[in-house]
Amino acid sequence: MRALKLIIIGSFFLLSLIALNYRSFSPVVSGQTGLFAPTGVIASKGSYNDKVGLNWNAVRGAVTYRIFRNTSNDSSTAVSVGTTVQPFFFDPTAVVSQQNFYWVKAENGNVSSDFSTPDTGVRASGTQQGPVPPLQPPPPAPPGNNLTASKAMLGKILFWDEQLSSTGTVACGTCHKAGNGGSDTRTVVNNLNSTNPGFDNTYNTADDVFGSPGVPLNNAAGLYDLSTNYGLRAQVTGRKSPSYINAVYAPLLFWDGRATGTYRDPVTNAIILNGGGALESQSAGPPVSDAEMAHTGTNWIEVAFQLSQSRPLALTPNVPASVGDWIAGRSYPDLFQEAFGTPDVSPSRISLAIATFERTLFSDRTPLDLANAGITPLTAAEQRGRGIFNTISCGVCHAGNLLSDNAFHNIGLRPQNEDTGRFAITGNPGNLGEFRTPSLRNVELRAPYMHNGRLGTLEDVVEFYNRGGDFRNAQNFPGNLIQPRNLTTQQKSDLVAFLRRPLTDVRMANETSPFDRPGLYTESNRVPVIVGTGTAGSGGRVPQAIAIEPPLIGNQSFTVAVSNALGASSGVLVIDENDPGNTSNIPQAGSFHRSVIQTNGSGAGNGYVSLSIPILNDPSLIGRTFFGRWYITDAGAANGVAVSQAFRFTVFGEVAAMRRADHADFDGDGKTDLSVFRPSEGNWYVLQSSNSNFAITKF
Repeated sequence: MRALKLIIIGSFFLLSLIALNYRSFSPVVSGQTGLFAPTGVIASKGSYNDKVGLNWNAVRGAVTYRIFRNTSNDSSTAVSVGTTVQPFFFDPTAVVSQQNFYWVKAENGNVSSDFSTPDTGVRASGTQQGPVPPLQPPPPAPPGNNLTASKAMLGKILFWDEQLSSTGTVACGTCHKAGNGGSDTRTVVNNLNSTNPGFDNTYNTADDVFGSPGVPLNNAAGLYDLSTNYGLRAQVTGRKSPSYINAVYAPLLFWDGRATGTYRDPVTNAIILNGGGALESQSAGPPVSDAEMAHTGTNWIEVAFQLSQSRPLALTPNVPASVGDWIAGRSYPDLFQEAFGTPDVSPSRISLAIATFERTLFSDRTPLDLANAGITPLTAAEQRGRGIFNTISCGVCHAGNLLSDNAFHNIGLRPQNEDTGRFAITGNPGNLGEFRTPSLRNVELRAPYMHNGRLGTLEDVVEFYNRGGDFRNAQNFPGNLIQPRNLTTQQKSDLVAFLRRPLTDVRMANETSPFDRPGLYTESNRVPVIVGTGTAGSGGRVPQAIAIEPPLIGNQSFTVAVSNALGASSGVLVIDENDPGNTSNIPQAGSFHRSVIQTNGSGAGNGYVSLSIPILNDPSLIGRTFFGRWYITDAGAANGVAVSQAFRFTVFGEVAAMRRADHADFDGDGKTDLSVFRPSEGNWYVLQSSNSNFAITKF
């Protein structure tokens, strides 16, 4: 044992000497230099007749990626078929029907990783059918925002981080999920929580819009304000969320096309991208919208500062290993350093990164693509439906390989004065009520349909067009295209069959790479829940407790609220490790919090108030569960006190989200590696246990 200790001490001493004198050594070009081999390498298997497509996970510290190919599973004789800075690659030189093995190496200058685990890929045999060419890889990124794997990974993290919102409850991805065709799973026809009362501001009328729940109306102090239409509930967008998949192919974005290719700095208004920047322009909107993600008066400087102080994906209950390995415990400034070269977390860079991520999400492996490539035909019903689609002129607007002309049309869905659409941007009366034609790729996944979410199923959509629209009297209504079709039951069934399976990319439906994602706080059991019963007050109203925000350790603004109470009355909030109880004897203390506050509003059921409570940055709180109740003084209640149901929450944070315990296992062999850290450089000098090689890893 003593000899073993001496060996370990001696090894540390030797390693320290090596580290101190490292600059006199030449760089070591091997997989043991701090660059890990890429993971998640996936090669296409018969998806294309003109190439093999590959994608993989970004590697921390990598700048470029080199792709290798061999006809046998032998990396030592594999040949390089290209390099890229992007997280995907297409090999057009693969021989038809030949199974190939593919590997990817990560590189940074003259430093290279080991080979990745191989995956097999096959270029299919087939001849392109018809005049429509296959959907090509996305157009080049605009000058000024090159597409790199590191920037795309940063954008993915930002896209799924609910800390971009003022309440910690909404990320970009909250309203845009691949499994729902790139739209919002929460949008449900006739569901109050996803209903916007529309033009007349009245619920349950024909102009209601089914959109996306955002944030409650809230202010800079973290408190909730009363919304005329929503009370203290989450506000709902005035249009349904369009898909962000394949958005890279559209020159203008949003239903009305207000996001143009000219991207301007959201703070200075200076032009950053002179063209091709619609994705950047679009991404700059929601984080400062006080209906979607922000508090009233939010500006981009505040959003960027808040993000710079946040731990990446701190609210996320499950981070994919590839994302967690790339973050590796680093801060947002660290991640921006890798993606952009400096640590500045600026408003424009947030949009540039998110747009870069979106440019990697193109869906081009549907059964229709296989049929067009002459690889696998559609079924008889699907082929009949395709014929009907073309015969009744659906393909005029839903044209080409994108199944969209990316133009704007008034299809007679609602009267044009309810939502003027494109006209609000152009001022041209000819654009009244016009909206951008969505791509039909993955339309099966995207219910409900149309800009107002009014049509719940594809059958409803087909019936709408079969009857020739509902409001045909608009001056710019295309009556030559949209007119009664008198389709038979079988024809309608076949048309729906064509719109379903043939247009669906199973990678999207299953949210597999590259459409995989982190989980959301709002999808998890971290969200506070309402439990128990309460006591009614005046008018038979039971005060309604509201708790939706993340009980994250160190959260200085954990806001809870009450509504449906007596207005202008005394209220007491008690939060304790035990349920304070549905009782008129108001507890005099709470182990977590107790405060007295006056409700706003007047009259029975019109009272409301919110409180912003700091959660201490105390590790002992992590994993502890608390219960809160509101007690409202109310003469109309039994014994003079109306009581809300309880809200229950469990504090979570750093310990629950830490990287796995093998952080000293740099080479992944399950054993701890000897290492020395030099703070002045930020480097770990590592003697790896798997092969005794010397390595340098930067954190």
